[in-house]
Amino acid sequence: MIKVLITDKLAKEGIDLINATQGAEAVIKIGISEDELANIIRDYDGLIVRSETKVTAKVLSNPGRLKGVARAGVGVDNIDVPAATRKGILVMNTPGGNTLSAAEHTMALMLAMSRNVVQACNSLKSGAWDRKKYMGNQLNNKVLGVIGLGRIGMAVAHMARGFNMTVVGYDPLAAPKNAEQLGIEVTDSLERIFRESDFITVHVPRSAATINMIGADQIAMMKPTVRLVNCARGGIINEDALYEALGKKKIAGAALDVFPEEPPKNPGFQKLDNCIVTPHLGASTVEAQVEVAVEAAEILLDAIKGGPIRNAVNAPSTGGAMPPAVSRYADLARRVGRLLSIIVPGNIKEVQVQYRGSIAEMSVQPATLNFGIGLLQRHFDMPLNMVNLPVLAKERGIGFDETKNPEARDVASSFSATVVTSQGKRTVTGSVFGETLLRIIEIDGFRVEMTPRGTVLVIFNDDKPGVIGAVGTILGNHGINIGTMGVGQKLEQRKAVLAVSLDKEPDAATIEDLRKLDFVNELYVGGLD
Repeated sequence: MIKVLITDKLAKEGIDLINATQGAEAVIKIGISEDELANIIRDYDGLIVRSETKVTAKVLSNPGRLKGVARAGVGVDNIDVPAATRKGILVMNTPGGNTLSAAEHTMALMLAMSRNVVQACNSLKSGAWDRKKYMGNQLNNKVLGVIGLGRIGMAVAHMARGFNMTVVGYDPLAAPKNAEQLGIEVTDSLERIFRESDFITVHVPRSAATINMIGADQIAMMKPTVRLVNCARGGIINEDALYEALGKKKIAGAALDVFPEEPPKNPGFQKLDNCIVTPHLGASTVEAQVEVAVEAAEILLDAIKGGPIRNAVNAPSTGGAMPPAVSRYADLARRVGRLLSIIVPGNIKEVQVQYRGSIAEMSVQPATLNFGIGLLQRHFDMPLNMVNLPVLAKERGIGFDETKNPEARDVASSFSATVVTSQGKRTVTGSVFGETLLRIIEIDGFRVEMTPRGTVLVIFNDDKPGVIGAVGTILGNHGINIGTMGVGQKLEQRKAVLAVSLDKEPDAATIEDLRKLDFVNELYVGGLD
């Protein structure tokens, strides 16, 4: 008998599906403690949760017969995915089930703002009848800026086109190939979104790159009549800057469904008539809850019974099945991908990878997939793996042009990747020396040698005396140690690159001091692990 434990409220249709499956039984225990869950989890084959249950390392310490955990929703931040992976337990989610509900809620908030629905309702209930005060605006012929063209962003754009809105779309990763066919004007410029839009809606994951994506400087570019919507993740729009702009009428309105802390700790919106707030209702429709419940039950039962694995956010490790050389190059490729995601800004247009030397004579698909994971991970709020990477990359129109050349050059084997974006082109080459030494050996034609681990600092600079000393002095003054340092020069161009691995990530003050150096042209910093 397959036993599936359900610890959060789940739509009846998902429970019924499990119980209707021959040899399966759903057991419901809502609101149990961490200790109780840890004590009973070993007796179940599967677990379905939403956002309330915390599936911690303690819960998974003695998993018994547990084979999979399904999250009825998108985010898996309440599940210790590394702990599950170490125990060989699949973690799956249902990323598509909430799409239409979240998109419709975005449209509902846009309409509520444009027609003053909340304010007029409250006024009438208080006994007033003030039609002139609540004169509204149409969506027709207005410009909607959509930041993030994933599933939800594309759904919002499609709905907005039905209101005859002009849709201008921006995605920090890459726009889907069919975006323009659906009437979306794709732009590489966030500034254009900020300056031209009458409405702006954000649909990007919360990450280091997107936190405070819209702050005081961005709001200053906007029309005084603009209205902002956030049904994605709290913190993408800086709340302090937003509330100040709303209070001073620098913008017309805002609607927030999500907050950096939930329930929200910043009470700024309470004083603002031009700010609509809802308690994270984007996915709160009967239809969405039914869809995610049924999908969670289906994918979990399939995985337990040995069927197809769908929507896995962690894949069973294939490292042991790979030849050692491929495994080492898969690790290198992931780090090269991460490095390129740091040093080449813009929307991805083209990706090429090349294997040279003895590695080119092997089956290298795992390495290519790991490169893709490193390159794209920061653009997604779910863990990428070799199962979901091909699907998610294809949705954004990203392919990996792979070539293999058994003829070695400079080193016995090497992996090279080139990424072309809307803002430029960069190439990084790496190699594995011996059996364990991963090295970056070339960046954009500059010969360097750097260890691709931990935090890295890459500076493209004018080639002049004193560069190494000046950078080293600033890092030392801020208490940062240098691990490895690679310096590459192009003497005829009087240009150079400095690639440094560090023992910790520089803070904002350190980076500011480095940027002030007169020889610095471009500076990038980030973690590769």
